[in-house]
Amino acid sequence: MPDSKVALVTGASRGAGRGIAVGFGELGYTVYVTGRTMHVGNARGWDGSVLPGTVAETAAAVDAAGGRGIPLVCDHGDDAQVAGLFDRIAAEAGRLDILVNNATFIHDQLIEKKPFWEKDLDAVRILDVGLRSAYVASWHAARLMVPQGRGVIAFGSSFGGSCYMHGPAYGAQKAGVDKFAHDMEHDLRGTGVIAVSIWMGPLVTERSLIARDTNPEQYADFIESAENPQFTAHIIDAIDCAPDREALSGQTLIGAEIGRQLGVQDRGNDRPSYREMLGSPRPKNPAAVY
Repeated sequence: MPDSKVALVTGASRGAGRGIAVGFGELGYTVYVTGRTMHVGNARGWDGSVLPGTVAETAAAVDAAGGRGIPLVCDHGDDAQVAGLFDRIAAEAGRLDILVNNATFIHDQLIEKKPFWEKDLDAVRILDVGLRSAYVASWHAARLMVPQGRGVIAFGSSFGGSCYMHGPAYGAQKAGVDKFAHDMEHDLRGTGVIAVSIWMGPLVTERSLIARDTNPEQYADFIESAENPQFTAHIIDAIDCAPDREALSGQTLIGAEIGRQLGVQDRGNDRPSYREMLGSPRPKNPAAVY
């Protein structure tokens, strides 16, 4: 696929990242898939069960969907590995059209109903792999995209950037990537590269299905109307193709809402927005201080 768009989806062994990568595959993309998992058994669900998924399996799913998947083992907590990842993309593909920052540290106690001080301190690692790692990947991506004059730097986020969700560390990470999109837009303005943060709704993933079974009173209703992660890939592609893409840059966008605006559906369905229940993204602020 020499003329296909090139995307990088970080943290795509399973979960949202896997679905987003496959969604780009459905659109014919060449997709670089990163993650730490080479062999099943390293990741576990909320109930302690072994989670499926490896970077190779995701890449194969991208192939099966109609794209070209390229698996790369990468620990996004290691800056040297991340630099090597982008060097390889530059050497092999010669360009990068879309970066989706999805790699995130998921703590075993994330959905437990406990105050933050009663959870392990390890929960703060989401600010290393999830926030800092997204900045590092975006820094490398911008250095590829700006010279080519076009690209999308996207952040996978959620309503947790506004409401209380899963505790302070999770919320700070989501609010942080929203602000990355806002401020990166200022620096990228006029280059053809845009930055957006997407608030995804409840997603159908391996972990969310376990959460539904573990805490049905909390998650069962959400899962009934949950989004397939492929939906987010199709939204990002539509944003890139939109005539007002520059106006969308810097915004935190609710996936369900921008999907309807751009005519993108999730397997033939419009998905609900949880704005009234969970809150609204902050609007762009035109002020700039140097």
